[in-house]
Amino acid sequence: MTKSVVVTGATSGIGLATALELARAGLDVIGTARSEDKAQALREAAERDGLGVRTVLLDVCDATSTVRAFTEIATMTGGGPWAVVNNAGMAQPGAVEDVEDDQVRLQLETNLVAPARIARLVLPQMRQRRSGRIVNISSVSGRVSAPFLGWYCASKQGLAAMSDALRIEVAQFGVKVVLVEPGSFGTDIWERSLNRLPPRKNSAYAESYEVADDVLRRAAALPDPMPVAQAVRHALLTPRPRARYLVGSDAKAGAFLDAVAPRAVSDYAKGVATGLRKPPRRVAQLLDRVTQRQSR
Repeated sequence: MTKSVVVTGATSGIGLATALELARAGLDVIGTARSEDKAQALREAAERDGLGVRTVLLDVCDATSTVRAFTEIATMTGGGPWAVVNNAGMAQPGAVEDVEDDQVRLQLETNLVAPARIARLVLPQMRQRRSGRIVNISSVSGRVSAPFLGWYCASKQGLAAMSDALRIEVAQFGVKVVLVEPGSFGTDIWERSLNRLPPRKNSAYAESYEVADDVLRRAAALPDPMPVAQAVRHALLTPRPRARYLVGSDAKAGAFLDAVAPRAVSDYAKGVATGLRKPPRRVAQLLDRVTQRQSR
């Protein structure tokens, strides 16, 4: 019997690449979308590749929508999906003090509370079957904080902590929880985040926001997210997945540097935040050495 996998936020970026990659691997993929237009676009993208992807409408920030969607998914899958990939997310840029409470709540609701809510809905059936997987898409920002992305980093670091606890809790029931931590890949999450930059009038960080505009616009030219999709596929299909998968040389380098030389990471982040186009020389040299080692 084909195993069913739900991919949230499957209409673009990492979610779209993952949905198509899992369908190519022979899994029964159910992608979630926030609108019927986006769901239709996902189905058409799959059809162009000769694949079949089913869709369900879901707003992960809405508890009622989430219950409704997973009730429908339970009917589609004969009780509930074998696996869930919690990919839907957003990025709230801005200095910590400039981001208002409602924006903070939306950031945490989307990236942290929603995956926990979904886990709560699918775990009873996974526990009954004594089989299942939950893959949470985090980020290297879940390990290394960056200025002007403080609340995004907080949501991803919270997701990492929650995933670690959940992994230990549900292991006794045959359910495996995996955290995937991508580095920099091209997705529309950064383009969409431009609309969420706080007003810069009267902000102490107005000049830094000009730099942030440029950085976020250049994010569209980052590498294709296919390596992330391949990591998710591996995490789902290997008999013994690792607890965490760092994806991308920059993610591996950043995590390594934060572990052995956290000051180097903070120097690099400070340089970016103040408008420097390159990190300090000693940091650049260390980054180069670590990246070369990780790419071997």
